Amino acid sequence: MANFVAIDFETADYGRDSACAVGLVRVENDRIVEEASCLIRPPREQFIFTHIHRITWEDVRDQPTFAEIWPAFSPLLHGVDFLVAHNAPFDRGVLNACCAAAQIAQSQHRFICTVRLARAAWGIRPTTLPNVCRHLGIGLRHHDAASDARASAEIALAAIRMGHGLS
Repeated sequence: MANFVAIDFETADYGRDSACAVGLVRVENDRIVEEASCLIRPPREQFIFTHIHRITWEDVRDQPTFAEIWPAFSPLLHGVDFLVAHNAPFDRGVLNACCAAAQIAQSQHRFICTVRLARAAWGIRPTTLPNVCRHLGIGLRHHDAASDARASAEIALAAIRMGHGLS
């Protein structure tokens, strides 16, 4: 039985500390038990990736910063074995950069990448999140942090159900 959290960040600009949205999905005993997401006010007003996720400075200007929201979300990570993300190096980098900028201890959790998992389990290429979700019949609103995190959790659960270990 796997206990993990799937996580997804959207960023405003090229800086890894520019998270403007986060989604988290907690899985216990191979079941989704909790989901959380929110917009985040990044450290800079410049938004380069609005064309991807449709989030603007106007959407986040009155939202909490990462330093303000993360303490409320960190209990979701308590007691989990690992974190899951699609293209995990990106999300791990954003989490680490945001924690460093906020002077918050970085997560020591191991990350499992659902890109690599989908390639190994089903031989899917290309392994974009929409392609993997289409292959597995998972609903997706791509670049919505909550939806992307849920999709990553469902990819990991599908692999577990098929007997693929998450190691």
